[in-house]
Amino acid sequence: MKPNPRRRTLLVKSIEPQRDQHSRLEGFLRYIAHERQLSDNSIAAYRRDMEHFFRWLGNRKLEKLRINDFADYVAWLEKRNLAPSSRARHIASLRTFYQYLQLEGIMPDNPAKLLGSPKLWERMPTILTPEQVNRLLVAPEETSDKLWRRDRAILEFFYATGCRCSELVNLKLQDIHESEEQCRCTGKGNKQRTVLLNKRAIAAFRLWMSEERETVLNRRSDEHLGYFKHADETKAQVPWAFLSFKGYRMRREAMWNLIKKYAARIGVANVSPHTLRHSFATHMLVGGMDLRQVQGLLGHESIVTTQIYTHHNMEHLKKIHAKCHPRG
Repeated sequence: MKPNPRRRTLLVKSIEPQRDQHSRLEGFLRYIAHERQLSDNSIAAYRRDMEHFFRWLGNRKLEKLRINDFADYVAWLEKRNLAPSSRARHIASLRTFYQYLQLEGIMPDNPAKLLGSPKLWERMPTILTPEQVNRLLVAPEETSDKLWRRDRAILEFFYATGCRCSELVNLKLQDIHESEEQCRCTGKGNKQRTVLLNKRAIAAFRLWMSEERETVLNRRSDEHLGYFKHADETKAQVPWAFLSFKGYRMRREAMWNLIKKYAARIGVANVSPHTLRHSFATHMLVGGMDLRQVQGLLGHESIVTTQIYTHHNMEHLKKIHAKCHPRG
């Protein structure tokens, strides 16, 4: 009788770490989604960062990593020519991941908390002047743009509300209250806040609703489930305030490209949805709005985040002081 062949353990050892890594990554993503209630975009960013980390980790075990190993990981990130801000984000993601492992009892402590982030210069947000904003808001033209009414409404909403791009993409018709000149938007962590609308934004939205939206909806094919289409959603039930050319919810990338297109048309470079958000906040402060009120409109948890806009306000005050003071 032949003896039983020895079991091949090499293959098992090679795939077990990857299997373990996958389960821990998925558990971590569930944690930040449900326990910390982060947005879909934040969860996707954490996933990308941790996939980079696991690529570097290979077959090594998480439990055996020490601070020297993490220093090697930071050096690995540097060799990939990542910007300091990107490396800082990767390190912050790693700290949060190890915090999760500690909470789950997988790790007795969090060695990643000893990692220092790359020193970052405080970057002032780019803003547009009021004159540039006015030219941008009327850049969509009937003669050259297929959905110029929609595009004007989107630009007006960005500047009137200070909303993030993801917030405007997810804005629904039921969230807009024209008579009260306000709308409800859902920000990070599914936190809702009320933002204000001015008369120009409302007028542009009404024009889009009355003269373009129905035409856009008629292009929609309910037999095809688009990326942003709900399975039980028909043409009459489409809830989104702003739609793509084919009648589906707009992608974030589409709104980014839309703003870049019209900014290029008026001769301004490096403009994004956040540029309009920064411009909104700065112009509100220059106009005399209280910092706490701006914080509430922007949906910032901490006023420290909002305070960066006071630097622009101070520059404005310095110019006025220099112009008006007898010894300026």
